[in-house]
Amino acid sequence: MLRYFIYCRKSTEAEDRQVLSLESQINELKRLSERLNLSVIDILIESRSAKSPGRPHFNEMLKRISQKKADGIICWKLDRLARNPIDGGQISWMLQKGIIKHIQTFDRAYFPEDNVLLMNVEFGMANQFILDLGKNVKRGLKTKAEKGWLPTLAPLGYLNEKTREKGKKEILKDPERFSLIKRMWDMMLTGNYTPPKIAYIANNDWGYKTRQGKPLVKSTIYRLFSNPFYSGWFEYPKGSGNWLKGSHEPMITQKEYDKVQILLGKNGKPRLKKHEFAFTGLIRCGECGATVTAEEKNQIICSKCKYKFSLNNRYECPKCATPIEIMKKPTILNYVYYHCTKKIMPDCSQGYIEVNELEKQIDFYLSNIHISEGFKNWAINNLKEENEKEAYSRESIFASQRKAYDNCLKKLDNLFQLKISPANTDGSLLSDEEYGKQKIGFLREKTRLEEIINDKSGGIEKWLQKGERTFNFALNARYWFENGTLLEKFKILKALGSNLILKDKKLHIDLKIPFTAIGTVVKEVPTARYGFEPEKSDQNEAKQNDLYSNIPIVLRAMKKVRTWIIRNADAYDVPDLEKPTEDALPIPF
Repeated sequence: MLRYFIYCRKSTEAEDRQVLSLESQINELKRLSERLNLSVIDILIESRSAKSPGRPHFNEMLKRISQKKADGIICWKLDRLARNPIDGGQISWMLQKGIIKHIQTFDRAYFPEDNVLLMNVEFGMANQFILDLGKNVKRGLKTKAEKGWLPTLAPLGYLNEKTREKGKKEILKDPERFSLIKRMWDMMLTGNYTPPKIAYIANNDWGYKTRQGKPLVKSTIYRLFSNPFYSGWFEYPKGSGNWLKGSHEPMITQKEYDKVQILLGKNGKPRLKKHEFAFTGLIRCGECGATVTAEEKNQIICSKCKYKFSLNNRYECPKCATPIEIMKKPTILNYVYYHCTKKIMPDCSQGYIEVNELEKQIDFYLSNIHISEGFKNWAINNLKEENEKEAYSRESIFASQRKAYDNCLKKLDNLFQLKISPANTDGSLLSDEEYGKQKIGFLREKTRLEEIINDKSGGIEKWLQKGERTFNFALNARYWFENGTLLEKFKILKALGSNLILKDKKLHIDLKIPFTAIGTVVKEVPTARYGFEPEKSDQNEAKQNDLYSNIPIVLRAMKKVRTWIIRNADAYDVPDLEKPTEDALPIPF
């Protein structure tokens, strides 16, 4: 009689959320072994993920089987044994060689003489699940961060919300500690307390305790006063240089945060804050091809003698010797310059360009694609009308695809019936190898058709949405580039074009095809930029619809925009720029 290990595994990670508990697995597998009369010599339990090799009980089990102390494995499903190609390959190899003589799961058995294709497919699916799960988790964290919510543990004074569903949890004020942390910042801003002194007062006078019930230590208080999260910003991922504006309630202002960094001296002197630079990582030097970076020049105006001087690690006014830490509300001036990193060619001759001049050049590109609201409305209606004209042909194609999908399901059903039916007239049954081969082919075809059918409405909605965003971008980008946040400026420049080259203080941008087409219309058809004379609105609309619908250059441009967006809908990304409020001042042309 063969001897078996019962192997049970459940990870604490999201991958095993729908899997039976360890206790339930043990009970079910014991009943299974009794029903099949399988001799169990040991039960191995593991509470670890199988996405990477290195599980101790799993390795011990294979070692004992190799030493012929057991012959087979009983487990709930194959993915309990492995979710990575190394462990999966080891199991498959030992089964093929007869070292493992039998693997029994709750729904089927695996033997050395079986075709290995199905086992490899199941292990491959388990591995692919882990890969997809990792991508989905990262995508979810990134989406949460882009919405302004730090996707990690909230710092002192804040709490991670626990009531909402995963991915929608916000960061709230800690009702017990928020006001105490705020008092610590207020004390630091006076310049009369050091961080260790503040920690001492909090621990001994206020009785402060962290969420873990511990007092503040020196390293924690310095990290607290160096964390920009309290001013409303955070970096995600850590060390990426990608700074995001938080949706949480800030505890202090940006100016107050900067002042504390000055007061901290060498332990927290003002650093180059990457979130202050909107265009780093997008532009390359036109001479040597290196990336263009930004640099901040800081100056301070002495609150006592009004002398202006550069910080440069100074801690007192060079004219009146007043220490910075005791100045009352010193004025801090910031200047930002963009320049080549010179990492490819150290003797690159390209100089600096001030950020205001760079933004003027970007605004020039935006002005060349700026359209009137009337033209934007006509263009979006035109996209919808063209889509409706093609609806009939798409429905015919969809009906054909649906028919092919139904036929594929019918073939799968017939194949299964053939597998379980009595012997054919020639006395032979469909072999496992032939069954597996045909089944895989049909399943792949079924999956392909499902993706096409499911994407039918989604694909149309996606390109129409991005087409609408394109014309909203052309209408509103100049306003938001002038008045928006640094992140919005970054997104606008990134969406505008590619191959951004800075040479001799001149920025060159290869506009994306939709904006090139819009720029052509703006240049050749003045009303597309300025609109019509202020007449009655209904007459204006009728006039513009009749005009634009009969201008060949406009129609060619619209076709070019629509075709390009349809072909590039998945990769094309353009920010959704809303119309500015009525009281916003228009930007002159």
